[in-house]
Amino acid sequence: MQAIVAVDEKWGIGKNGALLFHISADLKRFKQLTLGGTVIYGHKTLDTFPGGRPLKGRSNVVLSRDEQLQVPDAVVCHSVAQAAALVAGKADVFVIGGTSIYNAFLPLCETVHVTKVAADGGADCTFPNLDEDPHWAVAEESPAQHENGLTYQYITYQRVAQG
Repeated sequence: MQAIVAVDEKWGIGKNGALLFHISADLKRFKQLTLGGTVIYGHKTLDTFPGGRPLKGRSNVVLSRDEQLQVPDAVVCHSVAQAAALVAGKADVFVIGGTSIYNAFLPLCETVHVTKVAADGGADCTFPNLDEDPHWAVAEESPAQHENGLTYQYITYQRVAQG
């Protein structure tokens, strides 16, 4: 299992229910990495998608405590264990947010694709700082890139120890 996330320099990921930055190259990379795979995310994240609809070209798994929730073109799960069992053995499974979903699934992930933006987005929700976590190591880094006055880079982290 993998996670994919864009963070600011303080590992912030969102503010007021929205992404911190709009970087079209990063959105294209997200699509390229996840297309054809399975994405796992929370109900609040679903609400931020265009029309509140699941992502096209991917198998969508939505986590929600709402036992009555039904989402066309998605499977709704009500626990981490249920979602993990559903995707067991599948390749290209990506956890895509939000904070509580990342925190719940990070122990199950082997790889995390991070877009690190060199700016403070004033976030009200965060992702765990993998640079300070001994269970994770940088496997790959892109050169710095620039768009919309922002400097960012892609960093791939690999799990080096369980925990």
